[in-house]
Amino acid sequence: MSDQDGKKPLGLSGGARSGRVNQSFSRGRTKSVVVETKRKRVSVPKPGAQSAAAQNAEGGKREKSVPDAELERRLKALRAAKAREAEDAEQREREEKEREEDRARRRAEAEQREREEKEREEALKARAEEEEARRRAKEEEKRAPSPAEAAAPAPDRGAPANRGGGGRATPARREPERDDRSNRSKGDRDGGRRSGKLTVNQALTGGEGGRQRSLAAMKRKQERARQKAMGGSQDREKIVREVQVPETIVVSELANRMAERVADVVKALMNNGMMVTQNQPIDADTAELIVEEFGHKVQRVSDADVEDVIDTVQDKPEDLQPRPPVITIMGHVDHGKTSLLDKIRQANVVSGEAGGITQHIGAYQVTTDSGAVLSFLDTPGHAAFTSMRARGAQVTDVVVLVVAADDAVMPQTVEAIAHAKAAEVPMIVAINKIDKPDADPQKVRTDLLQHEVIVEALSGDVQDVEVSAQTGQGLPDLLEAISLQAEVLELKANPKRAASGAVIEAQLDVGRGPVATVLVQNGTLRQGDIFVVGEQWGKVRALVNDKGERVKEAGPSVPVEVLGLNGTPEAGDVLNVVETEAQAREIAEYRAQAAKDKRAAAGAATTLDQLLAKAKADENVAELPIVVKADVQGSAEAIVQALEKLGNDEVRVRVIHYGVGAITESDIGLAEASGTPVIGFNVRANAPARNAANQKGVEIRYYSVIYDLVDDVKAAASGLLGAEIRENFIGYAEIKEVFKVSGVGNVAGCLVTEGIARRSAGVRLLRDDVVIHEGTLKTLKRFKDEVKEVQSGQECGMAFENYEDIRPGDVIEIFEREEVERTLA
Repeated sequence: MSDQDGKKPLGLSGGARSGRVNQSFSRGRTKSVVVETKRKRVSVPKPGAQSAAAQNAEGGKREKSVPDAELERRLKALRAAKAREAEDAEQREREEKEREEDRARRRAEAEQREREEKEREEALKARAEEEEARRRAKEEEKRAPSPAEAAAPAPDRGAPANRGGGGRATPARREPERDDRSNRSKGDRDGGRRSGKLTVNQALTGGEGGRQRSLAAMKRKQERARQKAMGGSQDREKIVREVQVPETIVVSELANRMAERVADVVKALMNNGMMVTQNQPIDADTAELIVEEFGHKVQRVSDADVEDVIDTVQDKPEDLQPRPPVITIMGHVDHGKTSLLDKIRQANVVSGEAGGITQHIGAYQVTTDSGAVLSFLDTPGHAAFTSMRARGAQVTDVVVLVVAADDAVMPQTVEAIAHAKAAEVPMIVAINKIDKPDADPQKVRTDLLQHEVIVEALSGDVQDVEVSAQTGQGLPDLLEAISLQAEVLELKANPKRAASGAVIEAQLDVGRGPVATVLVQNGTLRQGDIFVVGEQWGKVRALVNDKGERVKEAGPSVPVEVLGLNGTPEAGDVLNVVETEAQAREIAEYRAQAAKDKRAAAGAATTLDQLLAKAKADENVAELPIVVKADVQGSAEAIVQALEKLGNDEVRVRVIHYGVGAITESDIGLAEASGTPVIGFNVRANAPARNAANQKGVEIRYYSVIYDLVDDVKAAASGLLGAEIRENFIGYAEIKEVFKVSGVGNVAGCLVTEGIARRSAGVRLLRDDVVIHEGTLKTLKRFKDEVKEVQSGQECGMAFENYEDIRPGDVIEIFEREEVERTLA
């Protein structure tokens, strides 16, 4: 082989020139090695099948053939292809063997099923034959002749019976066959023979139709037979039952509770003059009469009895264990309550509050350096949050009254003192901002004396501590005072009982649903507990502590966020753990219905006179309707209370709807129907609500500080007030003479005795100091000229509009009306 084209020869047999080498693989196996040249296509045998001559030629011309590395690579590829081919063959053999085994197994199963089916059919056939044999035996017994018939000679069955001397003979043996058929038909009618085909289900259930008489039914049958044999039935002894009768009950339910027939109960009611059916309700008194008439005992119950399932057991002294005290921080707005608590907790909550004032009630747990655990409640100081402060005082053990040393006692400080006294809890006075230059703690102590709060420094029994939330001065003394007070109280609770607690705050979270901040007061609240809280119920899905960590349980005096409610409860509701979900749902439904009835009764007029008086009062009062949505339940409640206080006898603010959570399309629809704005407090409207508000022209206002919200609503309500009309007296004129002028009428010649007379002013005509006319001037002239005003001491001519009865000596009172804009106090 020569390298004429400048390409390396492949050194293969047949003088093939250089070209492409194609290797074709199918299922990992090499078919052939083909060399394509410009002249011809040569098939190269596999390396193991090469002839000796080809090998010699290849060895003799190694310098012109394929390099050793390339040849080795090709040989390795061929060996790998053979190995893969062998593996594929083994895999196919294994798969074929598995298929054969599967087919054999299926054949065996099919044969087994066929055998079982055949055995079942044989068993059914044998049972059917046995039934048929028994049936025939019974029929033979029925057809067997009596002893008298057996003694009589049997007629000759084979002898023919002649009729008319030469008629045909009818064999007598045909009659028994007819009798047999008639007996069979009678047996079928009597139910002695099975009708229809015998199915597999009937045979396997052990009876025709698959239904057997119960043991009790058989005993009752035997008892009836025994009583019948003894000469008559005996009356059963009547069972006296204790029947629970609610306020209203359906007739059928009453019969069911008494275990009496409904028809008998309806008959008894008709005898008492009540034409009712079984589906109609009757009152408790009527039901009691019916129950006593039937001889049963009555137990009167009411709907409120559903709450009896709430655990109200008394704790044993050995089960009580010490619990952390609950401390409520109270005081006037901006006196440093939250900052003081932040310093104790080493946190910064106040920076997250809008306007730097607290507008939510927060619950935290703090562990002091001495190891004591304290639970703190932080309440708002704004005047609108009275209910929040009241809730904080009701669930607390100790009240810390924070008073600023540079501001002394303020209105909300007095209110906090009143709440603490009403709750009958001990108080500790914390005089804050002691680091300020103008701080005067002694003034705070003396001002507290006016409200019957005598501190220890003035020989009283109330502890007082001077602190600074900025520098931390006096904080150890404050914590020590709290611990000392808690030791005196000897606070204990039973952690082993069902949990009960108070809802401090509630909100509707977008991602988590209704969330309630609960302070556990007794027992232990665990994940998975079923509870009822106010008008809502739920199952504890998760518990989150004040640090944002999930916990499995919460003991007494531990504040936690509870997830898993079916709705947002009211702040201040009591949480109780119950046993079953049905009990929780029943209690919640009863409370919701009771609250609904109470609201309906409060808003309804009881008499026609009250209804008319209410309608008349509403006609004279202008209303400003508002829809309010807030972030938490406590804030919504405080806003509604603050807005309802606005107004007077002429205008009032009416909150037609309030709730927690984002502003939704339903809120926009309600606002459009009522013509009201929507107020969002620390919440925003979602995208569909914003689009709906833009389309319908509903105004949405957002607020983060309650001051601004109340001020804006007050200004809007003030706009509904009518302007106040004030009269300013500007002068008097005395009529000297009356002149009659054609085309004008009577004209009074007057002398302005006091003030000034104006053409545009209003006038009153006084005769003997009695007002006989009030109106306006038609003309005011000085000599012959029409003038706008006339000064005191000058004469003028006046004519009244649409009034002519004027006399000399009358006095004209001149005044002007002024409109003054009114505002709500």
